[in-house]
Amino acid sequence: MTPRRQADPAVGERVRARRLLRGWSIRYAASRAGVSHATWSRIERGLQGADNRFMLADLAGALDCTLADLAGTGVPAPDRATSAAQAGVLGLRRALVDIDLSEPPSRPAPPLAELRRTNALADALYRACDYAGAARVYTDLLRDLHTETAGPDHAEALRLLCEATSNAATVLRNLGHPPDAWLAAERCRDAAEAAGDPVLRGHAAYAMARSALACGSAQRGQTIAERAVNDLGGHLSRPGAPEILGSLQLVAALASHARGRLDDSRDWLAEAAALALRTGETDTMGMFFGPTNVNIWQMSIEAGDGDPIRVVEIAGRTDPSAIEAGVRQVFYYADTARALIRLGGRDREAIRFLLTAERIAPQHVRTSADLATAVRILLERSNRRAGGTALRGLSERMSVLTMAR
Repeated sequence: MTPRRQADPAVGERVRARRLLRGWSIRYAASRAGVSHATWSRIERGLQGADNRFMLADLAGALDCTLADLAGTGVPAPDRATSAAQAGVLGLRRALVDIDLSEPPSRPAPPLAELRRTNALADALYRACDYAGAARVYTDLLRDLHTETAGPDHAEALRLLCEATSNAATVLRNLGHPPDAWLAAERCRDAAEAAGDPVLRGHAAYAMARSALACGSAQRGQTIAERAVNDLGGHLSRPGAPEILGSLQLVAALASHARGRLDDSRDWLAEAAALALRTGETDTMGMFFGPTNVNIWQMSIEAGDGDPIRVVEIAGRTDPSAIEAGVRQVFYYADTARALIRLGGRDREAIRFLLTAERIAPQHVRTSADLATAVRILLERSNRRAGGTALRGLSERMSVLTMAR
């Protein structure tokens, strides 16, 4: 009789890692695959093989991954949503090239009421860090708003275009495309200038300063932010002006830190914090300015090469749920993890924070160069002792597993 082939324990480890990344119970995962929970448990523990293509296909389908991801053949591919987000960059880039306000529109647009609804949908996707969905919606929305700016409702169309291009800049920046983010910010500036609204101009300056920093030009980013702070100073009685001012102060703090001007950075942060106490938690123009976001910004500024102890201290007194948007919450968890890694001896905590960040915003985490570096450090330092399958699963999803020693 032919001896029964032994189960490959590595397959079971990969299955368990991917299940844990999603926070699923064995019963739930097994129900998705159409197998008993006892069978799933035996596979995870290496007591039962899953090496035939039918069983592997069922498991991979349940876990939304490829057969190669579970079998360990080749480098795991990014998940579908992350791939779609990167693929959406090209369409968004083309739309940004097309919506030059100095050129006439080339297509009819839906009614303004429909554009408002579409913009609200895109904004919701953006806040949830569904970059693939947001990029897909913004691609057509930007062209339609461009058309509407030539119509009777041009004032509102310009306001919506300013908001949409600003969010598009953030999506592109977070996906690792800073030059495209700069183009989106320039389109935001054009819309603000055409609207003649000083608050919108401040909003556009924020988008441009952030994009300049992402392109590596801290000096340019600081110049844009500080100039906008001065320009907005005479319009603080307008709705939204204080919140935009505070957001510009935060960008100025980040730029100052990047240029090594730490005292200036602290001064800008102090001004923003004082203003946030007066405004309270806000949601103006999607800036989320308020005490919570000031804390999250300070954590981000310190997480890279600043004071990691300070980051952890701020995290301990900050409730990220005060901002109901994954696009900001993800930075709280990701930057706390980066600080914990720098402190040393707290890698298990760091992994938990990274996994939380990934649950909130998987597309963001899996495309972040900073977080890829953090995971690589954990892999090199742990030698597969700290974090276990959870760390290995996370690194697979971020395609950095092969970088470990």
